Amino acid sequence: MSGMQDYWDALGRLKAGKPVRLPKGSPINKDSVALEAGRGRGSIKRSRESFLSLISAIENAANADESPREPDILRRYKEAADEYKDMYHRALNRELMLVERVARLEKELARFSNIVPIKK
Repeated sequence: MSGMQDYWDALGRLKAGKPVRLPKGSPINKDSVALEAGRGRGSIKRSRESFLSLISAIENAANADESPREPDILRRYKEAADEYKDMYHRALNRELMLVERVARLEKELARFSNIVPIKK
């Protein structure tokens, strides 16, 4: 695969919203295309004639902003899901702390020989 083809493929992935090396939703610009192509930031330069068509395609893609926007309802559902996930993790942490405390208190209780457990 040629070097220029890497850049064009990277631009296509960014436009499709399916980057491999960058986080999803990254802005489309020369640096992000270069990084997505596995090259260094700033490797796409206007001074190189071979990049002129690529640069115009990058600018067109950035201006078109083809990244789909989430509908408000979907965003609200995702936020609610994140909130419930956070509450779930806090509850798990609380339960683990309580289990640890019970174990520590049972060990402390076992140190006393004059205490007899209550039988049912």
